[in-house]
Amino acid sequence: MRIDGQCHCGFVTYEAEIDPDQVSICHCTDCQRLTGSPYRVTASVPRTAVRLTGNPPKLYTKTADSGRSRLQYFCPECGSPLFTTGTGADAETWGIRWGSISQRAALRPTRQIWCRSAVDWFGETAALPGAPRD
Repeated sequence: MRIDGQCHCGFVTYEAEIDPDQVSICHCTDCQRLTGSPYRVTASVPRTAVRLTGNPPKLYTKTADSGRSRLQYFCPECGSPLFTTGTGADAETWGIRWGSISQRAALRPTRQIWCRSAVDWFGETAALPGAPRD
């Protein structure tokens, strides 16, 4: 599936070819802290499937509990998270942050990881009252 995306302000833009079955939810505490949300949704793709079409993102290197480096790419203007990857052999796979994808409504997660860190109310949100716009 061909997608395009951008940060919130449009400074960083990209295109990619993705497999819609490679979308996952991560509940790890790093993703919670990096997003300010209970989980993060990511589309995994080969590095060669992503093409930057706008300005370059900024890079933050996070060291995981395992000691491995995780590269976090984000917009230097608005701070929107855009991509993640690793180093060495891990650099061959990139994660595109779901919220930055223009076609995100068509991409449903197919799996979850780090479920032991999931908040205990995850999955109960459908029962909450909601307003179409506030």
